[in-house]
Amino acid sequence: MLNSVLISLVAVAVILGFMILIHEFGHYAVAKLLGVRVEQFAIGFGKRLFGFRKGETDYRINAIPLGGYVKMSGENPMDRHTEDPGEFMNHSRWHRFLIAIAGPSMNIALAIVLLTGVYMVHYEHPGYLDQPAIVGYVDPNSSAGKAGIQPGDRLTQIDGVHNPTWEQVEMKQLISANQPLPFVAERNGQTIQGSVVPASDSPDEPPSAGWIPKVPVMIGDIEPGMPAAKAGLQEGDKIVSIDGQPLTSIQAMIDSLQRTKDKPLQVVVERNGKEMTVNVIPVLADTPGTQKHYRLGFRNTYQIAVTKLSLPEALDHSLATNRKLSKLILELVGRLVQRKASLKAVSGPIGIAQQAGIAAQQGWMPFLELTAAVSLNLGIFNLLPIPIMDGGVILLLFIESLMRRDISLPIKERIYQAAFAFLVLFAAVVIYNDIVKAIGSRLP
Repeated sequence: MLNSVLISLVAVAVILGFMILIHEFGHYAVAKLLGVRVEQFAIGFGKRLFGFRKGETDYRINAIPLGGYVKMSGENPMDRHTEDPGEFMNHSRWHRFLIAIAGPSMNIALAIVLLTGVYMVHYEHPGYLDQPAIVGYVDPNSSAGKAGIQPGDRLTQIDGVHNPTWEQVEMKQLISANQPLPFVAERNGQTIQGSVVPASDSPDEPPSAGWIPKVPVMIGDIEPGMPAAKAGLQEGDKIVSIDGQPLTSIQAMIDSLQRTKDKPLQVVVERNGKEMTVNVIPVLADTPGTQKHYRLGFRNTYQIAVTKLSLPEALDHSLATNRKLSKLILELVGRLVQRKASLKAVSGPIGIAQQAGIAAQQGWMPFLELTAAVSLNLGIFNLLPIPIMDGGVILLLFIESLMRRDISLPIKERIYQAAFAFLVLFAAVVIYNDIVKAIGSRLP
């Protein structure tokens, strides 16, 4: 437990520290290029711990590791200004726009570069995510079950996306927790329309409508002493059928075992392209996190597609992935504004630390993929039109350009104060939700 916490702390420090460094370097580099004097380049806030001074800039690490900043001369509109050409406010709005957008642009560019590099070395993903959304199992008590969805149905439309893959369906579910999600399905040439409400049984599980993809049952880790091990089943075997009944998902197999209980079963498996039949007797055994079930004693896994992409292919796929994630993030923001999504869908530093710890233990590739995702999120979040943030600076510059004059200082001061209060409240709510999800209990 302690080791896992330490890994998470180190991993999140590396990710967030690097993201902040890249972001602030974007502002710094463009400011220097345009002749704006940079007084401080800081990681963290508050009291200076250590650093060095080179030329006109103090490069420093501060005591509170919750971000960073580049302090430019004359940047604060409330400060007293001179005619010094090195002051930020003495530069054109076009220059100020370029400096403001440089930080988020660096984060977005980093996400693209990281994923491109990962895909060139090791492009790995569950094969079913690329497949058409054909349903393999439906929980009868779920929203999908109540909507009349049946195994074998193909989802032809989900929230406006035509002929979706399972990856697109899962993304739509992720941002539609406890909200109606319209769908169109096809069954034997007939069209079925309706809506589902994705929900999750625990804070650690992503929201689901209760439908499960049609994917082969693949044997992963096998528990010693359990029926699967005694029958000679091996990791990588694919279960084709049980007692002559084809399997369309792991959940369909689990339900079948609860009906047949400890009845001896004939299991047909495929190994190295050849089919073989084994006899298995399920046993009633503990299941992690739930009550006892009849089980065979193995962990399900998926067929993993692994390849290496050329530079052009990797770049194209990276751009496509980042476009999909960007659209997902913006759609989530829109749902939050419309109060159609919960802030629980947003992860703060604690949530990111948990994900970073898991990714770090899985290896470099998952860690770099998470780093790219965090970088993209940081870039887009900073472009939101919230004063104090880069997007807010850009918005005010746009308004001033339309007005052909600067907004008065008292009004700007009130805007910045309100924005600061909003960000503090937002951060507090997100961190509170992080804590609730982390401890897995409901707090008042």
